Amino acid sequence: MPSGHRAAEARISTIDVGGQQLQVAIQPGHGKGRPLLLLNGLGANLELLQPFVDALGDGIETIRVDLPGVGGSPAPLIPCRFPGLARLIAQTLDQLGYGEVDVLGISWGGGVAQQFAHQYPDRCRRLVLVSTGTGAIMVPGRLSVLLRLASPRRYLDPSYMASIAAQLYGGRLRSHPELAARYAGEVRAGDTKGYYWQLLGAAGWTSIHWLHRLRQPTLILAGSDDRIVPPINAKLMARLIPHSTLHVFEDGHLGLLTSADELAPIVRGFLTAPADKLP
Repeated sequence: MPSGHRAAEARISTIDVGGQQLQVAIQPGHGKGRPLLLLNGLGANLELLQPFVDALGDGIETIRVDLPGVGGSPAPLIPCRFPGLARLIAQTLDQLGYGEVDVLGISWGGGVAQQFAHQYPDRCRRLVLVSTGTGAIMVPGRLSVLLRLASPRRYLDPSYMASIAAQLYGGRLRSHPELAARYAGEVRAGDTKGYYWQLLGAAGWTSIHWLHRLRQPTLILAGSDDRIVPPINAKLMARLIPHSTLHVFEDGHLGLLTSADELAPIVRGFLTAPADKLP
């Protein structure tokens, strides 16, 4: 993870969107492109994306949101399915004054990003999918790994997170235990109920039957040592999404953070490229 930190420059606030409190962080940018909406993984608070935001640089404005039940956003009364989360995101962008944005989703958040791009094609210009798959119909990770995901313990106990990170996420965390300790130290646990609500919100969801209808230029990033979402899923998505580019990197599930210095320029190049240079 990069050592730089620009958190002090982010505008962090809590807003009310249709009765749901959401914590958002807006990192100003100085470029002329679209703002980039970042959607994090299962149970992961927005601060965990800071290494990537730092590496991305100040040319692209970024919007991070703690979805319900994560970080600084309380859990809703009942689980929210992905279509409902996409609608909530659209309402959030309306309230913040954004129209069309680029969207990046990692892991669980990659599923939400797919749903948003499908449900609101006029609000999503370009799509970046990281360490993610097509939901219920996909090639699953190792059973021992998926069983650990069923519990929020890793977010409640930093020492436990540090001890299992290499086995769970793979990649650079295997050879760099200090990265696991740093990641664990940046976790801010949300509502335990919110974690289970996120799991239920994704249950049975799949994008596999409509991915071929996505029209946004899409960059797909997958770690070669991803133990949660095997990279074969990225190859499948690249075949299904018409205007897609696949990049497999040498890292694990959290490569967007642990290899941020390598991946941020790839994402930045994709987001800033002229339309006629994209697939």
